[in-house]
Amino acid sequence: MKETILAAKKSGRCAVIPFITAGFPSRDSFWDTLAQVDASGADIIEIGIPFSDPVADGPVIEEISREVLAQGMTLDWVIEGLRARVGSFHAKLVLMGYMNPFVQYGLERLAADCADAGVSGFIVPDLPLEETPEFREAIAPHGLTLITLVGPNTTTERMKQYAPFSQEYVYVVSVLGTTGGVNKHVEAVADTIRRARSVFDVPLALGFGLRVPEQLDALPSDARPDAAVIGTALLQHIQSGASPSAFLEPWLKGRCRGN
Repeated sequence: MKETILAAKKSGRCAVIPFITAGFPSRDSFWDTLAQVDASGADIIEIGIPFSDPVADGPVIEEISREVLAQGMTLDWVIEGLRARVGSFHAKLVLMGYMNPFVQYGLERLAADCADAGVSGFIVPDLPLEETPEFREAIAPHGLTLITLVGPNTTTERMKQYAPFSQEYVYVVSVLGTTGGVNKHVEAVADTIRRARSVFDVPLALGFGLRVPEQLDALPSDARPDAAVIGTALLQHIQSGASPSAFLEPWLKGRCRGN
């Protein structure tokens, strides 16, 4: 995944990482929607695994998660579907979810099955560093990666603790204002990206709160991410009946870091 992000940067743009909830908009249409997101030119795709207590998700994703769970969406269904489509996607695939479903599935089984299904890694928001060894030990033999998350409240010293275990890319969590509004978070985001860049030697992906690519223009040129993660805004766009490609096209023109 690191090479995928660096290849996008070399071409003069930020890598694009769309997030889509598994089973959305429906079980019947999800695989076609995922294929459309992939065909749009996404570099990495985060597939969200719905959970009944999504503590790190906003109201839109939370409601979508409840809806797809009610339709019978399960982790087994996602992995089996991906396994049946191995080789069909150009983008790298990452599963983003909470520990409960992963533990219920079984970590060793999860690692083996996800490797067979073409998954490259995981993002687990409720898994602190001190509790990662078992997860990492399960996925490492299969060449899978656990993506580090940091935010404005992550101290530089804490980032240094994560650094030896951070491969491929680091997810910088933030909330940015929309275009035309008062963005009170720009300085905090810039500070977080600068601190993360001073610690980690892998690309940085910025997510949470991104709606339009112009938001990256508000960041100083030396504090722009290497990749942009877009979730809620994309899901709302798809909910409206519009195509994923229409939403992602402006993002694929990108805003790379200035240095």
